Amino acid sequence: MAEAAKKIALVTGAGTGVGRAASLALMNAGFTVVLVGRRKEMLEETAKLGVSGMSLPVTADMTDPASIAALFDTVKATYGRLDLLFNNAGMGAPPVPFEDLTLQQWQSVVATNLTAPFLCTQHAFRIMKDQSPRGGRIINNGSISAHAPRPFSSPYTSTKHAITGLTKASNLDGRAYDIAVGQVDIGNAETPMTERMVGGVLQPDGRMMPEPRMDVKAVGDAVAYMASLPLDANVLFITVMATKMPFVGRG
Repeated sequence: MAEAAKKIALVTGAGTGVGRAASLALMNAGFTVVLVGRRKEMLEETAKLGVSGMSLPVTADMTDPASIAALFDTVKATYGRLDLLFNNAGMGAPPVPFEDLTLQQWQSVVATNLTAPFLCTQHAFRIMKDQSPRGGRIINNGSISAHAPRPFSSPYTSTKHAITGLTKASNLDGRAYDIAVGQVDIGNAETPMTERMVGGVLQPDGRMMPEPRMDVKAVGDAVAYMASLPLDANVLFITVMATKMPFVGRG
C-alpha cells in the first residue's frame, strides 16, 4: 500500500452510503480522495470521518456536463493526475406502475446513472492516458438489479444494464492506455436508499417482505481491494450482497 500514498482517487456521491464507505476505505488504504456530491456539508462530514488531510470535498452536479468538466479541471489543477475514479452517484425513480412513469422521471435517472458515468469516464481517460506514470483504474457502481430486477424499477434497472455495457466497452478501450475498468454489483447494503427494506419491500409475487441487509463497509472494502491491484490485474465484476437476501435461486 506504500505506493497508494501518492495516488489520487475521485468518488462521486461521496456524501452518504456506498460513496462514503468507499471514500473512507480508500483513505484508510492511503489514497487522497476527492469527495464529490451536491451537498457540501455531507462531503465535509465524510472528510471528518476519514484520515485527516487525505480528502478534498468538491461540490458538483452530475446532471450538468459543465459542472462535471469543471470538477475534473479542478482535480487536474490541484493534483496533476488521477489514479482512480469510482462512478458511484446514482438514483432511482418512484416505484410506480411501468405505464405511469413520466418521461422526466426516466430522463432524470438516465442522466444521473448513465450519462454522468459516461462523461466522468471520458474525462478520466483524458487525464489518465496523458499522465506519468500512465494509466489508472475506473470502478463503476453496478447493481444486482441488472441480473434480477425488482418490480416497478425500469429506469434504474435499464441504466444498470447499460453500466455493465459501459464497463466492458471502456475496459477494452482503456487497454491502449493502461486503464483498467471494473464494476461492483451491490445487493442490499445498509444505506439510506435501502432503509425501506426493513419494513418490507414488494416481491415479484406481490408479497411485501422485509429483506436482510449488510454493513455498507463490506462494499467500501471491496472497492479498496479493487483499487489496490496493480494495473496489470483487474476485477472486471464483483458482487457484494447480503448473504440471506432473496437473489440467488427462487427467493
